[in-house]
Amino acid sequence: MFSLLVKSKVALVGFCLVGFWITIALFANDCIITPACWANKSLQEPIPWLARYSPNQQFRGEAMQPSSAKHWLGTDRNARDIWARLAVGSRPILLLAPISVILAMLIGGTMGVTAGYFGGILDEVLMRFLDAVLAFPSILLYMVIIAALGPSPLNILIAITVSGSPGIARLVRGLALDLKTRDYVAAAKTRGESSLYIMFIEILPNARGPIIVDGMLRIGYAVFSIGTLGFLGLGLPPPSPDWGSIVNTGRQLIQLGRPESAIFGSAAIAMLVIGFNLISDGLTEESNRYN
Repeated sequence: MFSLLVKSKVALVGFCLVGFWITIALFANDCIITPACWANKSLQEPIPWLARYSPNQQFRGEAMQPSSAKHWLGTDRNARDIWARLAVGSRPILLLAPISVILAMLIGGTMGVTAGYFGGILDEVLMRFLDAVLAFPSILLYMVIIAALGPSPLNILIAITVSGSPGIARLVRGLALDLKTRDYVAAAKTRGESSLYIMFIEILPNARGPIIVDGMLRIGYAVFSIGTLGFLGLGLPPPSPDWGSIVNTGRQLIQLGRPESAIFGSAAIAMLVIGFNLISDGLTEESNRYN
């Protein structure tokens, strides 16, 4: 996959967009050398690096300031530096989005390969259950889960994992239906290999290309979903620098002539979503070229 990434200009552009925010997330402050602060267990305030300021630091008398040398992207209505909040806020979104998709791939992939390999009544029951979950609009499913469990990073993770698993399961099932007819699967059966061995050693590794490409696309969707939840007040609880809540706060200031929070918050979400989509598109193009 890395070789395909290097060969695709589209994927490289996407990688640069994503890489920019990964760099910001890693070096926003000194948490990279004091990991306890990632879990809010640090006894002292992290030292700002690329973020320049603490995300919750308030500058007296400087509310709703435009972009300047002191405040690169301006300040919000609470006199907090917008760039600092975006920089530190990139961490939860870059953690939650990939982890939720990986969990959804593990759960959905297991269900999909099981349904596709065994078929019959097991396939029918699993697919009807997944169809029932897919019948709910994703955002509605997020809202139901988080409203029931409460807004927190763990519950956001659960909501996106539950919502994403059925789609991945259907993809893997379709791949398994094709791959189980291949000669190497028949050879494994002849050797007396178990069904688990055939599913997870013979079938899934040979389906990894489409699964990885789909996973990149889903990470972009997860980023957008996390931003949407924050915008609706169902994201990370305040005063966490949640990108969605930054956009929502800025939306209320547009009519006052201070659209910075809304514009820059939306641009940050768009950069990540577009970046992951470009990586997925580039990998798809290069994969098709060699098939």
